[in-house]
Amino acid sequence: YTAPACPFCVMVKKVLERNNVAFTEVDVSKDNALAEELLKISGQTGVPVVDAGGAVIIGYNLGKLKEVLKLN
Repeated sequence: YTAPACPFCVMVKKVLERNNVAFTEVDVSKDNALAEELLKISGQTGVPVVDAGGAVIIGYNLGKLKEVLKLN
């Protein structure tokens, strides 16, 4: 879950791209229903939030991304 003006979202996407991790970007700024979905799964309204197979990672948390996605 991202928003266009979010520098941390860009950082998360770069980590995923560098590690060849396929992802679907969900821009919550364009759709209230998606923003509600974000709140429901994470309890947060801020971005980025990554849902990696049910493991929800809030914010730019490189350690948690590496752990959950088994990255080096």
